[in-house]
Amino acid sequence: QNGVNGYTLDVGCGEFMLTHPHMKLPERGMIYSINEGNRCNWDTPTVNYVESLKEVSETRNPYSLRYIGTMVGDVHRTMCYGGIFMYPADKRAQGGKLRLLYECGPLGFICEKAGGRASTGKIDIKDVVPERLHQRCSIYLGSKMDVDDAELHYRLTASPYQGWG
Repeated sequence: QNGVNGYTLDVGCGEFMLTHPHMKLPERGMIYSINEGNRCNWDTPTVNYVESLKEVSETRNPYSLRYIGTMVGDVHRTMCYGGIFMYPADKRAQGGKLRLLYECGPLGFICEKAGGRASTGKIDIKDVVPERLHQRCSIYLGSKMDVDDAELHYRLTASPYQGWG
């Protein structure tokens, strides 16, 4: 069955309560989430994409940066408000930093069930064939149009990092 429901722990009774029924990501958000402190290590497609999010145009305002530093917290906000969460491969982690099988894959699955997308920047996360149990990869996850835009930057500019895509 398709769809995502969000639950919150009620500490008073010790049970999880349904607080976000039928979660749906908007087609496009206005928030991006990435560790800007790592910018000096990013590849050109990521730098170009993040810079494009900061630009003002006749059709949209710049995106707002929100970054907690924990994938689950950042993805939760992305699920609630739309936008994009990114943890790209970079100079220090050329295959990516987050784990495919128990971070990127499961959260990508949930995001897709809520109408979003999850990608390495080059291919859908669900299409990455695992080669190792603790394999790492890049992740671009969130609203469909935002992830599409990130992938467009990878199609336009080659990356020296594999990122499993």
